[in-house]
Amino acid sequence: MSKHLAGALIFASLALAAPAQAAIDGFTIVNQTGGALSNLALRRVGDPPWQSLAVAAAPGASARVDFAHKDCAFDLRANIAGVGQIMWSGVNLCDVKRVTLNRDSSGRHWVDYD
Repeated sequence: MSKHLAGALIFASLALAAPAQAAIDGFTIVNQTGGALSNLALRRVGDPPWQSLAVAAAPGASARVDFAHKDCAFDLRANIAGVGQIMWSGVNLCDVKRVTLNRDSSGRHWVDYD
């Protein structure tokens, strides 16, 4: 095996073994909570303080969130008209384009990703 080929194979194996560096580079919030969404804020999972985001969305609407961070896991909270404050814990914001905040009539809430 030539030295060039051996060097290329070693370089390729190191590149494949290197961990991927995920990061947040903005996303879109989709409001499927059944009420108007306001006072959206986020924080790294469990770590205060909350960072307010200038985002609001009517039921069924979406809004762009310009936010960049090296971490992925965040808690999101928002006020929902007629309901009050809701928190979605452990939301993965890396490598997603859309985050849909859901809430059903029984009060159960969850996140879907696109």
